[in-house]
Amino acid sequence: MSYLNKIRIGAVSYLNTKPLVFGLDRIAPYTEIIYDLPSRLADRLALGELDVALIPSIEFMQDPSYVIVSDACIACRGPVMSVKLFSRTHPAQIRSLALDEGSRTSAALVQILLEQRYGQRPILSPLPIGVRAEETTTDAVLLIGDRAMRPPAGFLAEWDLGEEWRRWSRLPFVFAMWTTRAGADLGGLDLALREARDEGIAHLSEIAAHEAPRAGLSFDECLTYLRDNLYFYLGPREQQGLQLFSSHAARLGLAPATFDFGFHDCENSR
Repeated sequence: MSYLNKIRIGAVSYLNTKPLVFGLDRIAPYTEIIYDLPSRLADRLALGELDVALIPSIEFMQDPSYVIVSDACIACRGPVMSVKLFSRTHPAQIRSLALDEGSRTSAALVQILLEQRYGQRPILSPLPIGVRAEETTTDAVLLIGDRAMRPPAGFLAEWDLGEEWRRWSRLPFVFAMWTTRAGADLGGLDLALREARDEGIAHLSEIAAHEAPRAGLSFDECLTYLRDNLYFYLGPREQQGLQLFSSHAARLGLAPATFDFGFHDCENSR
């Protein structure tokens, strides 16, 4: 059967997204999955080129017309393993910081933690995707993704930002969620996204076996990351974490001062 006017879904091809789109083309054949960079997904959602997108939390906060589609998300309730700060000095003495260009949300998170924990507002500079952390001259470097899982040489301190956020806030941290524009007609897509997430979680071993070589990880490392470091349910405590993150991001000028976390015809399961 062919479907006209398919719902256009934007996602990233990162390892942490695989459980959320597992079997989605079968569960929801009326959808088309389009892969792109996180920041470009947000831009394309804003331009109407996508109907739904898995966008970073900080991007969601930029537009009051956005609403959350599903209780499926990418979050952590402790160490996340793939978002880390590496410092050449004690974190209380960080005066300059290079930020991985791959994530604006993690960049905001590390600034909040340094300001709240040590009163530090370091001078920021970009760390392009192809540049190694060892090539920088800054006091510290924020790395995300695969390269955060392999500690660079020459750094004295290492922060897992998921764990540091939990220690400071006592709340989970949400990195990305399924988002649409207010008024979008999505039918039962919220249920399809939930079902895809649940199937993905039930097949983590299969996903790990397939993705580990691509990520440069062993099967056990990959499975541990997906099973133990990530959390895929946007429950009440995750919402609290989002709200706390948004208030501090706004205070530092990294997000608008006020917005509402709306949900589009979905209920939280956890």
